[in-house]
Parts: sequence; structure tokens; C-alpha cells
Amino acid sequence: MNKKSIVKWILGILLVILVVVGLNSIVITYENEYKLVRVFGKVERVITEEGITFKIPFIESTDTIPKQILLYDLAASDVITMDKKTMVTDTYVLWQVTDPYVFAKTLSANVTNAESRIDAAVYNSLKEVIGAMSQAEVISARDGELSDKIMERIGDTVEQYGITLVSVETKHLDLPDDNKTAVYERMISEREQMAAQYTAEGNAESQIIKNETDKEVSIMIANATAEAEQIIAEGEAQYMQILSAAYNDASRSDFYTFVRSLDAAKASLIGGHKTLILAPDSPLVQVFYGK
Repeated sequence: MNKKSIVKWILGILLVILVVVGLNSIVITYENEYKLVRVFGKVERVITEEGITFKIPFIESTDTIPKQILLYDLAASDVITMDKKTMVTDTYVLWQVTDPYVFAKTLSANVTNAESRIDAAVYNSLKEVIGAMSQAEVISARDGELSDKIMERIGDTVEQYGITLVSVETKHLDLPDDNKTAVYERMISEREQMAAQYTAEGNAESQIIKNETDKEVSIMIANATAEAEQIIAEGEAQYMQILSAAYNDASRSDFYTFVRSLDAAKASLIGGHKTLILAPDSPLVQVFYGK
């Protein structure tokens, strides 16, 4: 091998070394992660912003910690209520690393270790919260109240590990199969009793309203009848006054007597017969003939 070949060989080796060193110096951080830079295992610094940074090759190493919200699904477990009833709960947790340095220091930047701490904290809180409630209260609190109480009970317990719980949700809360039917039947019976009570109260209130309405209607009818009788009496009085005035005047009296006679004759013409036969001494004949 000549001198020129040796130089090329050395340059090639140096180039390879430079490439390896260069690649080992680059740290690429994505938006959904943190980068821990360690020196011989000890955390030297934390990279929280996305982009490209550099480290000392072969001396500094990097670990990746997730920055996005993570989901941890707890195993279904049995809990006992205040009234000594067993319930089956199936819960999941949304959590996030908020302090990567503390996370690395306390949990070795290990997600599995974090989930173990979360599991213990959530289960203990769930057991204590449900243990302080009756079965009926637990069932009625499934619309979000139960999750709020669990979160309140956990508090800042897990923040010492550099993580934060975003929410705790109970996706399944039910009774064991062996007593589910009995509990449902009791709940149905209680609801039926409540419905019967509401129905009775409604009927009583309805009857009160009907009685009041009937009373008001009776009063209105009585008032209207009295008013009508008063109007009729006034009309009859006026009628009598008119008759009296008519009979006091001789000319009006004769005309009125004539009209009344026509009415009487008309009333006598009934059926198919239109012939009126009167005796000579009949008052009608005397009126018609002016006798």
C-alpha cells in the first residue's frame, strides 16, 4: 500500500467518525414530547420546545417523555357502598406529564411506573368516595358528580411525581350479577310507590281545583239568573205600564182590543180548518161588528 492510499484510507475513517459524531450530537425534539439530556445517567437539562438542538456526543444521552395527554384504563374492580352493597366499577384516567424533570427523578421517566401510582391513587379515592355513599346515591351520581368527587379526593396526590390528572371518568358502574335483579326490582317498586303518591296528590289537587271551579260557576249562574229575573221583572213592569197607558186612552183602548181579538181569532184557527164560527153574542163578533 502506497502513501497516497494510506492517506485516503485515513481520510475515509475520519469522515466516518465525523458523520457518526455529528449524528450523535443532534437532538430532534417533536411537539408531542420532552427530551431529557443525561450525563452519565444524571439529568442535566430538559428540552421542552420542539426543534433541533445539540448535545455532547458519547457523554450526553437522551430520553423521551410524552408531552400529550395519555389514557390509562384501570381494571374493573369491586367496591363496597356505605350500606354494604357491592358495586362493580370500570374507570379510566386522562393524565399528562407536566414536570418532566420531577417525573424523571421520581419515576425514572417511566410511563408504566406512573400508571402504577395513578392506579393506586384513583382506586383508593374511588373506594373512599363510594364507601361514603349509599348505593342509591352512587347510582344517581353517575352523571358526573361521582367523577368530581373522585378528583376532589385525589387532590394533588400525584403532582409529586410531575404528573397531573386531567379527568377521571367512570365508563361502567353496575351491580354484580348475583344481586342486580333484586336491586332493580326494589328500585322499580320504590318508583311505583313514588308514582302512586304523586298521582294521589295530583288527583287531590285536581279535585280541589274542580270544586273551586264548580263553586265559581254556580255563583256565576246564580248571579246571571238573578240578573235575568230582574230584567224580566223590569220588562213586565214596563209592559204593564204600556198596557195601562193604552187602556187609559179610549182610541188606543179600542185599537188594542181589536188587535187582541184578531190574535184570539188566529189562535182559534188550528188544523186544516180555516173557518171561524162564532155565536152572535160572542165578544169577538161584537168587536168585529162594532157592537
